[in-house]
Amino acid sequence: MLNSAGTDKSLGISGNLSPADYQAIQQFLSQNCGIELGDSKQYLVKSRLQPLLAKFELPGFADLAAALQSNAFSAQKLKSAVIDAMTTNETFWFRDERQFSELRDNVLPQVLAQKNGSIRIWSAACSSGQEPYSISICGLDALRASGKNRALQIIGTDISEAILEEAKRASYSDAALSRGIDEATKAKYFQKSYDGYLLNEEVTRQVRFQQFNLLKSFTALGRFDVIFCRNVLIYFSDAIKRDILTRMADSLEPGGYLFLSSTEAMPPGIGAYEMVRSGLTNYFRKPG
Repeated sequence: MLNSAGTDKSLGISGNLSPADYQAIQQFLSQNCGIELGDSKQYLVKSRLQPLLAKFELPGFADLAAALQSNAFSAQKLKSAVIDAMTTNETFWFRDERQFSELRDNVLPQVLAQKNGSIRIWSAACSSGQEPYSISICGLDALRASGKNRALQIIGTDISEAILEEAKRASYSDAALSRGIDEATKAKYFQKSYDGYLLNEEVTRQVRFQQFNLLKSFTALGRFDVIFCRNVLIYFSDAIKRDILTRMADSLEPGGYLFLSSTEAMPPGIGAYEMVRSGLTNYFRKPG
């Protein structure tokens, strides 16, 4: 319970966020994960980071801000927790269904026709796994329709280690499945478990997860036929967006495809992609 001074009387924790502390948190997020907070996000910061004060036994936001500027090993867990708390993990199954229909019915058949090896797909900022697992289901459907036996390798990355642990469990509640999964798909690809529904192994075996920061080099991830980078670039500055998308083009095979969200546009000044206009949706292709 907070008193008029913004202090939790039961814990001795101050809920006050000074301009200097807010600026320190802004700088930390910008430098470590590319998130650019505006000058009016104090409420968001307070609501998401307040629980960490008690968890890490910090008297107030000034102590949290100081820890974020420290290079001490003891501050690393706090830094990871701040990133986890501030990165948005809103997602659901087959989000923007038109893009997944395009992936299943047009993009993957084209990739299968053009190459003989395994198909590699990157789901960037994959959150709790719904996107890469949706891709995996589309891949299974496309492979069955083609009659071809190919390996499908899907890499789901996210900066949040905590959300990736959730994704790896591949177990979802009724509420989570209600967001995008119809009864036929549930019956086909999920098994009832004691605490929800567990994805079938044929879906999960095609997906692996890796903690990854989009500000880092993509070289170690290898090259891809398809990249999904949706609903994450909105948190970055224009310069960082252009940098990420340019480096993603370098990670795509010639003729590879990039999906942004349906509400995102390609920033000006990037000539590495051509737009593919479909009756279902628009996406991008690397010429070659």
